[in-house]
Amino acid sequence: MAKRPDLEADTTALRSFLGEFYKYTPEGDKSFKYRDSLTKIAHREQIQLEIELDDISEYDENLAKNIQNNTHRYQTIIEDLADEILPQLREKDVAYRDNLDVYIRSRILLRQQREEQNPAEVRDPSNMYPKTLLRRFEVSFKHKSDEKGVEIRKVNASTIGKLISVKGIVTKSSSVKPLMQVATYVCTMCSSETYQPINGLTFTPLEFCQSKECKTNKTGGRLNLQNRASKYTKFQEIKIQEHTDEVPVGHIPRSLSILAMGETTRQAQPGDHIQVTGIYLPMQGGGGFAQMNSGLKFNNTYLEAHRVVQMNKNQESEIDSSDLTQDELDQLGDDAHLYDRLATSIAPEIYGHEDIKKALLILLVGGNDQVAEGSLKIRGCTHMLLMGDPGVAKSQLLSFVDRLAPRSQYTTGRGSSGVGLTAAVSKDPVTGEYILEGGALVLADRGICCIDEFDKMHEGDRTSIHEVMEQQTISIAKAGIMTSLNARVSILAAANPAFGRYNPKKTIEQNVNLPAALLSRFDLLWLIQDKADRENDLKLANHIAYVHQYNKNPPLQFDPIPVKLMRKYLNAARSMQPRLPTELTEHLTNAYVTIREDSRNNRNATFTSPRTLLSIIRMACALAKLRLGDQIERMDVDEALRLMEMSKNALAGDDSDGTRRVRNRPLDQIYRIIVEMMNNSPNETSYKIDDITNSCGKQGFTQEQIMEAIEEYENLNVWIVNSSRTKLTRVF
Repeated sequence: MAKRPDLEADTTALRSFLGEFYKYTPEGDKSFKYRDSLTKIAHREQIQLEIELDDISEYDENLAKNIQNNTHRYQTIIEDLADEILPQLREKDVAYRDNLDVYIRSRILLRQQREEQNPAEVRDPSNMYPKTLLRRFEVSFKHKSDEKGVEIRKVNASTIGKLISVKGIVTKSSSVKPLMQVATYVCTMCSSETYQPINGLTFTPLEFCQSKECKTNKTGGRLNLQNRASKYTKFQEIKIQEHTDEVPVGHIPRSLSILAMGETTRQAQPGDHIQVTGIYLPMQGGGGFAQMNSGLKFNNTYLEAHRVVQMNKNQESEIDSSDLTQDELDQLGDDAHLYDRLATSIAPEIYGHEDIKKALLILLVGGNDQVAEGSLKIRGCTHMLLMGDPGVAKSQLLSFVDRLAPRSQYTTGRGSSGVGLTAAVSKDPVTGEYILEGGALVLADRGICCIDEFDKMHEGDRTSIHEVMEQQTISIAKAGIMTSLNARVSILAAANPAFGRYNPKKTIEQNVNLPAALLSRFDLLWLIQDKADRENDLKLANHIAYVHQYNKNPPLQFDPIPVKLMRKYLNAARSMQPRLPTELTEHLTNAYVTIREDSRNNRNATFTSPRTLLSIIRMACALAKLRLGDQIERMDVDEALRLMEMSKNALAGDDSDGTRRVRNRPLDQIYRIIVEMMNNSPNETSYKIDDITNSCGKQGFTQEQIMEAIEEYENLNVWIVNSSRTKLTRVF
């Protein structure tokens, strides 16, 4: 049985701690940290008294444990001690800044006058000022630096009353509203004041005066609430959801409601990754509010994330260095084929798709965010769209990336309802106010959002996603709420053809039913076609049969890296910041100009814009990160260019000999058959159309297709057809 703490001894220790604890400054002087803070509070220069458990642990380890296990009780002790110490530290008068100060001052002067006139008068207990009314400071706690925190789904009855720390992503944040701490009443009959301390979110107002005069005279005076003489504090409700890497497979993410009060408000908005330290207490007098929050709340919370960017960086660095040993890092870093091995480790149960897996590897790492002078921001996140026939494992690749990424959200274009992919403004059923709620892209901030059925998303989300993919923000202007949410997210999307299977005769926009402006924002567009090939189909079938037989991937060229170790390495790579050297600039610009010329000369090639150059730089930066290098090298640029070219080749298709197929319509195939006939008879200049029809008909082409091809290339002056349409004469 644990030893019961000695409250008297701990109170004495805390009194000494607040007045005597010091640390040395860089100049070697003593800095009395908490005494200086209390001095500022006494002069109204500071509101929050922040107690760090690291300091208390350094002063008295036992005391720190007692505070952590019964925080609410020790918080009250510290507040009472501060009330005793503050008058001793006040060196000058403080200017009264609000109505409550004027009210308290006037009542003190009135009481002094009454005592001078009638010294024998006994003060009515109902008119005693509560400590909360006179108190103008807040006490908050900061957890130990080595405290790992508690997972949201492990917060239970055993943590009630304790100081705990949880991490999560903000899904909802209400507006900041006033919360009454002390209600002040004035009697209609005897004009005496009555004070009611309030400890919950709701309270029942007092009706009848309980003063000595009203009780003696039995007048039954009624009480009127005086708002200007009551004390209020700010409060805000925040709802956080556990990170995806903490959610067991097949489980629903857990949420937790937080009540931020006083100076801890306005420090988080939907999409922020925050760490919260607070006291887990039963909800008091909450009514419907208590039901909505499962009867529990955080009180006097300390939001550690003052800015979202800082918290994201802190969390990422913590993940990077948590369990990654130097031996593991050296073992992976010294592997000459690490790039190929990492790519093979992505969904090893899925056969083939080597280049696509390398592209997914780049997506998981990403490039560097750049902020140029004048606040011009260039995103470092990469976006990728997988298109193709059904049954080519697009959704399986998305699912694996969702499991591998430390922060990710998996959703479908049509399956998202209510909040959807971006954000929405909903009405709170209890308070009736409008609350901002973040969607999948906001919740995946600083991570990856995997969107399946991308072509079937709602029209409103399709409009908003343009801003997300390039500006990395979501602008909201609904129900009087005008704000901009962070959505610094990499998008991995999968789209099915609108006609069931990909039709090479139609453009990309027509095949996936997406506008060109949206497609141009993707760094890589990859087409996966299901082509009949006996040798490849046999390998695929053997691979699938092995996976189903042994529940693992068959032997590969490289042994796959375990998911846990791979996640650590990718996090370490993501923290690198490689730069682009000056000597590679000319190589990059020449490559971009060449790609631009190809797209101009080939009308069937994908459109190339300056975004293509930025995509190449981002991909090269990600490849340098995978090497844990601090500088982009030429081989990184060449590999990025190769992947870009392979994605374009996939969209254009390939001939059997491996060369790029620019046009593969039936008319073009008929043209090649006719040219082959002409090459076999070089001495002849005219050919019978009947002979051409017979040769092409043997290849499976119809009469209409053959005549259409002859007419099309006749209009291009490739050959001439006589007036009777029986002979064809070549002109080359």
